[in-house]
Amino acid sequence: MPMKQSTSLPVLSHDGPSSAEQNLAALEAELRHIVRGQVRFDEHDRVLYSTDASPYQVMPLGVVVPADIADVARVLERCAARRIPVLPRGGGTSLAGQCTNRAVVIDVSALCRRVLSVDVEGRLCEVEPGIGVDELNRQLSKLAPGLLYAPDPATVAQATIGGCIGNNAAGARSILYGRTSENIAGVNVLLTSGQRIWLESGAGRRSEMARRLAVAVGDVVSRHAELIRTRFARTIRRNAGYNMDLVLQQLDGGIAPEDLDLSGLICGSEGTLAVVIGARLKLHPIRGAVGLAIASFATLEAAMDAVNPILATGPSAVELLDDVVLRAAAGNAKCRPYVELLPRPRGGAAPMAVLYVEYQGNAPEDIEAGFARLAATLSDVAISLYRDKPAMAEAWMLRKSGEALLHGLSGKRKPQTFVEDNAVPPENLPRFVRKFKAIVARHGTEAAYYAHASVGVLHVRPMIDLHDEEDRARMRKIAVEVADLARECGGVMSGEHGDGRVRGPLLERFYGPELMAAFREIKRIFDPGGILNPGNIVDAGPIESITENLRAMAMPAAQTVARRDIDTFFDYGDQDDFGHAVDMCNGAGFCRKTAGGTMCPSYRGTMDERHSTRGRGNALRQAIRVGLGDGTPAWNDPETMQTLDLCLSCKACKSECPSNVDVARLKAEYLAQSWRARGGAPLRARVFGHVRRLNRLGSMAPRLVNVISNLPLVRAVMNRVLHLAPQRTLPPFAPSLHKWFHRSRLRGPAGTGKPKVLLYADCFVTYNEPEIGRNAVGVLEALGYEVLLPPIACCGRAMISTGLLPDAIATADRALATLRRAVDEDEVAAIVVCEPSCLSAITDDWLQLKLAMPLDVRQRIAARSMLVEDFVDKFWDQHPTRPAIRPDAPAIVLHGHCHQKALTGDETSARLLRRLTNDRVTVLPSGCCGMAGSFGYAADKYDLSMAIGELSVFPPIRAASADAVICAPGTSCRHHIHDGTGRRAVHPIEFAAPLLCGGAEAAQR
Repeated sequence: MPMKQSTSLPVLSHDGPSSAEQNLAALEAELRHIVRGQVRFDEHDRVLYSTDASPYQVMPLGVVVPADIADVARVLERCAARRIPVLPRGGGTSLAGQCTNRAVVIDVSALCRRVLSVDVEGRLCEVEPGIGVDELNRQLSKLAPGLLYAPDPATVAQATIGGCIGNNAAGARSILYGRTSENIAGVNVLLTSGQRIWLESGAGRRSEMARRLAVAVGDVVSRHAELIRTRFARTIRRNAGYNMDLVLQQLDGGIAPEDLDLSGLICGSEGTLAVVIGARLKLHPIRGAVGLAIASFATLEAAMDAVNPILATGPSAVELLDDVVLRAAAGNAKCRPYVELLPRPRGGAAPMAVLYVEYQGNAPEDIEAGFARLAATLSDVAISLYRDKPAMAEAWMLRKSGEALLHGLSGKRKPQTFVEDNAVPPENLPRFVRKFKAIVARHGTEAAYYAHASVGVLHVRPMIDLHDEEDRARMRKIAVEVADLARECGGVMSGEHGDGRVRGPLLERFYGPELMAAFREIKRIFDPGGILNPGNIVDAGPIESITENLRAMAMPAAQTVARRDIDTFFDYGDQDDFGHAVDMCNGAGFCRKTAGGTMCPSYRGTMDERHSTRGRGNALRQAIRVGLGDGTPAWNDPETMQTLDLCLSCKACKSECPSNVDVARLKAEYLAQSWRARGGAPLRARVFGHVRRLNRLGSMAPRLVNVISNLPLVRAVMNRVLHLAPQRTLPPFAPSLHKWFHRSRLRGPAGTGKPKVLLYADCFVTYNEPEIGRNAVGVLEALGYEVLLPPIACCGRAMISTGLLPDAIATADRALATLRRAVDEDEVAAIVVCEPSCLSAITDDWLQLKLAMPLDVRQRIAARSMLVEDFVDKFWDQHPTRPAIRPDAPAIVLHGHCHQKALTGDETSARLLRRLTNDRVTVLPSGCCGMAGSFGYAADKYDLSMAIGELSVFPPIRAASADAVICAPGTSCRHHIHDGTGRRAVHPIEFAAPLLCGGAEAAQR
């Protein structure tokens, strides 16, 4: 799967290109011999690391995932000896392109992520660079209760400490806590010379190398002191060039050059000076009280005018979102509810801007006092107040998702990141915004605005079509004019996101040639060979280079046309077209979070970039966009297949990814196109895709088949042919639910005149767990309904997951024909489903597949379809027979299904259980269980499926009391819980049946 590159390998050698390639090949051989971690120099793995959250794409020379810090040292030593560029990388969430380079990438985020020590009394901790900020604070909650690491960038769930140091990250509360540079007591670095030293206060007295570095840096800063005072911005947030102003502050304070603390210089250096291998971090006490106010405004200008008066009330954060971001959020399933809860400006119109205003204090009274000051300041503004921590966390999700949400907007012009990080004094924000809007309008486009308004950091995304040369010219012109505007307003063009490829070319215009020469001196002091992330901060290239190496330009226009002409099985109109769907991933890395939500289970189980949603997005984009190099997608690329292989099709990315990347749909499409290109699907896909057929055969003689299938020899053959894990139990077969239903109907009259409900029995309820279906029928009849159980074709869920999309389309159309007749002729009140993944096929996949059944019919059927327990609860007061509850219900532990969480939320099961148990329900904050249909049966995936289960599902279930009932609506989940914990999980309707069937009142409504 070739990827075209416009430049030769930038291996630093004085010999010809062939010698450079030999040099790189020799390096790879050496690293494979000495590195304990993973050495990945193949093309596919390099593609996965060719992007970050910026618009750029640059193929690295190779990738190393070190097993430990010693591996990092080995890689740097060998690269330095061969003068081959190195790029240290954390979460890869950078917005300026500094995590893309023709270099050997060292990914420390997978395995170099330990907390090494905690000093509670000194409020310090020492960590490795790959640990994430959120993960660190989760560990600190146990190791140092009451303390936290305070800087909180929007990417806090996926940003690593090393990355935060490289970018000098800050976040919403920097008005209180400052940037990374103010929260670091020292950094442990590797120099290209091979030396490992701590840079901290007084380091020069303990290390000769640290002393030499400090003296040399002090000399450069002293010689340029006046320029630093006049050209460096006085804003709280500034992150352009090297932080020489922090060194000057120490010299002005009387600190001798040899005693300088250079840790602040490393912060914001984007991996160009040294490789961070550890850090000593300052910790802060967690404040006892927090409150959040959200204020809505009719215009962006009104919100900006309110910032400085709000700052006088003493907030801990003031954050801005504009109407473009809010519009994008309204189109995202996860964020839409938060938008709907926003207060309306006076007059009732939708807000054009909102400000998040947070207050922190030691007691609730401090928060109420802050709210009172805010209300007095904004007396004519609509404000919502939040005092509950879970509610505040949900509200903040909208702000944290702001950057990635913008990539879900439709249209050719997209919000681009090239001027999105200006920082100006807060008192100049209104003037800056008005002039910024004028610049954007003058160039014939518009922009999206969000901001850390409290410290004057304004993230603005002009709408630009990077495929259009005229728009790329606009991009360069706007970049220059906005940089000049930031300086005019007393600010700087980067408050926290750094220089990278997008702002590096503007540094000399901003700082002047003398300070740029000083930056080069600093670079040479630390990295005389120039191998660390070359081309960033210094030697970045001319203004024109801002629009070079753009991801959008990786493919000629002819290939774009070919890609749009692909005959797809899904309709992609909701994402403009198939081409745009393939491009949806913006690289922000929300899928790399390690807790909260479900996305992405295989990444959490492996900590491997390849198996993150972002990794799959990169792989799919490369296979489909670049493909075979002639406009033909590489449908059978083995490496892409391997990358997709660990996708569980959990659908979490569909709702949790702010950019609406739907990898489950794209994976199914890719597999289907692959099977079509090769003339048919492999045996395993056909068998598991048609699981209903297999289950139906087994249910014809269930006792005999259950005995035979568990005979050692038979099971061994099955394991070999179908690649089953021998440790995995097989679901037993049972007599068909339909047989029981029709026999039971013989005992009573048909056509009762009662309202009708159709039970859509899935493959497993029909042939493996008919007791669930019997309980569903019993509950529905006890509530006064006539239950219909027609023989309906399979929903196609398993076929979709295995890429058998032609079969899925055919069976879905057959099923829809039956359901349409039932809705139109039998006048069913609802279609109820026991299995969440079956419901997701009806309400999600059927609406997107290219079916023969008209879309309006599918939408009507989807609107009437719901989980059986959801139906019972939702219409509790409207059932023909009034429900009554037996009072002896035990406590419940509920684990929701992934598709349920992604599309409707696990409350669709929890609400009925709460009602039946007087709220004695614990809903596990669990991710995916790890089974995912046929995924957990595979021999090569069994260990991973169990590892995923151990992350958040198995431990709390094992810890649950013996008398607690474990509930799980998903058949795969119940199976996996049994295999992983030994405990039996029941379907919610199984739990509900004995409480409702015997207690419903006879009185009819």
